[in-house]
Amino acid sequence: METSPLILPVLVLVGWTFVMWAWMYATRIPAMRRANIDVNEISRTGAKLELPPEVSRVADNYNHLHEQPTLFYAVALSAAIIGVDDGVAPLLAWLYVALRIVHSLVQATKNVIMLRFSVFALGSLVLFVLLVRTLLWYSGLSVTG
Repeated sequence: METSPLILPVLVLVGWTFVMWAWMYATRIPAMRRANIDVNEISRTGAKLELPPEVSRVADNYNHLHEQPTLFYAVALSAAIIGVDDGVAPLLAWLYVALRIVHSLVQATKNVIMLRFSVFALGSLVLFVLLVRTLLWYSGLSVTG
């Protein structure tokens, strides 16, 4: 059985999410220890977990990887299921994944807001184009590269 070239970018983005998960815990647990944070006290009182920005940014990005990328998974897997094979869809999928990785690195390191926003906006546009092309393919109005 031949697999769609859209599957690998989906799996890579899922893998990247686990990279950010590991980075989150690698920064969060030591920061909590240094701050003598008692997780049992936080869970009992509902107190807000106050961590340094460089630690919080990584956790924020991990959470962001569970937001818009879920739309990417739905669109890319839908395109794979219906057999979109125009050659452009995989390029768009890989571009989206690359932009999400760049977004993660920007947010988790220096968090330059305008750069992060620009990368996010470009990724959103790429995802929208992938969606429109997939819808056109599904409707029988396939577009060519």
